[in-house]
This record gives sequence, structure tokens and C-alpha cells, in this order.
Amino acid sequence: MHFEEVKQQEQSYLMPTYGRFQTALVSGKGATAVDTEGRAYIDFGAGIGVNALGYCDPDWVEAVSGQAATLQHISNLYYSPVMTQLAEVLCQLTGFSKVFFGNSGAEANECAIKLARKYGTQTHGKDCNRIVTLHHSFHGRTVTTLSATGQDGFHHYFTPFTEGFSYADPNMESIKAHVDENTCGVMIELIQGEGGVRPLEKAFVQELAAFCQERDVLLLADEVQTGVGRTGKLYCYEHYDIQPDVITSAKGLGGGLPIGACLCTERLGKVMDAGMHGSTFGGNPVVCAGALAVLRKITAPGFLEQVAEKGAYLREKLTAMEGIAEVRGIGMMLGATLKADNAKEVAAACVGNGLLVLTAQNLLRFLPPLTISREELDKGLAILQETISKL
Repeated sequence: MHFEEVKQQEQSYLMPTYGRFQTALVSGKGATAVDTEGRAYIDFGAGIGVNALGYCDPDWVEAVSGQAATLQHISNLYYSPVMTQLAEVLCQLTGFSKVFFGNSGAEANECAIKLARKYGTQTHGKDCNRIVTLHHSFHGRTVTTLSATGQDGFHHYFTPFTEGFSYADPNMESIKAHVDENTCGVMIELIQGEGGVRPLEKAFVQELAAFCQERDVLLLADEVQTGVGRTGKLYCYEHYDIQPDVITSAKGLGGGLPIGACLCTERLGKVMDAGMHGSTFGGNPVVCAGALAVLRKITAPGFLEQVAEKGAYLREKLTAMEGIAEVRGIGMMLGATLKADNAKEVAAACVGNGLLVLTAQNLLRFLPPLTISREELDKGLAILQETISKL
């Protein structure tokens, strides 16, 4: 099929829930995607941070296809050795004690919210069920995770929302104004992705962690976008020298297949009983096989150091680029504001020039595959500079 045929089919049969760039992708290898017309693109978005190993990494393909040919699904009524193996690997790598598997970041965050509320009500009374999140946060698109999201733009049309959330500014004065005896948790993104690639200040995060520990308020770190090597560490909280009570993970963990994970510390390991939470496809064997392949690769000696180095290189080149006003983020999760304040226009034009980039709020967002080469970075950066200059 050619692009116009695909576009017409989409308009005929799909709900118009997405603003799409003008290309239809059909194949890829490494950091290069190919469209229906045979045109190649350097990919600086990785499926919004999902394709951590790029397109069709051979080890990932072998793991996924091998499991698909063996057993594709059994449901959570039965034990699954590939799921238990992934759980063990994740817990051993992170130091967390238990994990719940779902299909997405929103599902992982739903689990974290339910865990915090059950812990709060069991430990501190039936009214201890409130959760504080931050302005500019984004935690998912279910009704409850939208309720947790601190951006008014996502709240139109979908009321009434799940109760029990309030939004603070990223400073301790605001946090203390929102936390009371009925607060069971504070949920944060260490880098607010959809909110504009906003890293939280280290001093604030450390003070927040100590405050939560002192008050027995659970600290929930939403690492859906920041996790699995994206920032040059396995998880972003490692940059902040803290230990959250709960972290959530998704996107890059599956390497291209849908997965969500909610990890908790030992003291929370038995809060959720049988029947209190579940997911039909959570822990699917094929997805878990892909996640194991991702973790094996990104925890290999030197891999994360290379991610940090490439992230520093990308930041350096973006900072020096004509037309860019500011660069922020950590590792290979970067955002760039433009002097002309025309990020959406630039992103659309980049597609026409052979580069895939993302936007968030009023900036360009960069989440390239962790395996991208320096040569591919340079090629994409050259396209970006040319596009900015012409606009």
C-alpha cells in the first residue's frame, strides 16, 4: 500500500485520537525506519522511548520469535517461568522486592496508586487515601491516571474524575501545604516528559524523600519514560541518590512490545492480596521474553556508560545549534526549546527531510534508541539544523 491509501484507510476506520505525522512506517533496522514509499528516516523518537534497542535488534527478535513459537499466552491462572525469570532479574537489578506486570505505564501507575491507598488505609486508617502529584506531571490516560496528571489540558470532557489527588509545585513549601494526615503517597516523575522534559532539582527530591520517610508517606516514582537506561542509569532515581518505595516502568522495558511493571520494596511486598489486582495480558510470555533480552543488553558491561556519553554528545551538539535556545534533560532524554518557538512546525518539516523527532509542550523532544551510533546522531543533527535554518 502507498501512503495515501493508508491515510484514507485510517480516516475511514480509526477514531481520530492521534495527530499523525505525514508518513506510514513499514520496516526498520537499528535507528533507521522506512516508509511505504521506501524512504528512510533517522529516528530520534524510538516510538516515544519504546524501541530502546532500535528496530529489530537481532537478539530481541530471536527471543520474541522463539517464545512466540513455543507458547504465546497462558493467563495468570498458571505459573509462567519466563515471567518469574523476568521478575527475578528486575528485582535483583534494582533491589526492589516484588513486581506486578501489566501492559502499559498507565496500568503500572494504577497498580502503584492502589498499592499506596491500600497501605495507607491499612496502616493509618480508612481516610488515609490521598495522593499528591506535581503540576506539569503526566501519569496516563485512564480516568484515574488522568486524575493524577497535573495538567488541565488533559482534563477536559472526562469528568467526574477519581477523587483523592491534589497537585503541588516542585518545592517543599508546596508539598508540605498539600500533605496531611490523610496522605498515603506522593507520586513524581523525576523528569517530567509530557510536561516539557523538566528534570526535578536533586536537592528537592532528596528533601522530599526524607520528608516522606519521616511521615510514612510512600514515595512513588513514575519511571515509565525515564527508566530502562534512558538517562544513562538503569533507572533515573539512581541519579538522585534516593530509594523510592515504589517505581513504575514501561515503554523501553519491552523493547517494542506492551509491558508495564510496578516494583515495590520488601515492606510493601504483601500489601496486595490475591484478587485485589490483575491483568489478562500482564506478564505475557512473549513480552517477557523481549524484556529479558532488553535487560540483558542494557546491563552488559559498558552499555549504560555509552548511553551517558552519547547523551552528553547529543546535548553538546544541540546546545551549540543555531536556533536552539535551551536544552534540558538527562542522558538520552532531552528537550530543546527553539528561539522561534515553532517546535511543532519544525518536527513536521523534519519528517519531510528524513528525521523523526517528537514534541512536548513547546519544545522538541529527543528519545533516540539507546543503541544509536554517533554517525546516526550526526546525520540526524545535520537534518535538524538544516530544517531549523530553513524555517
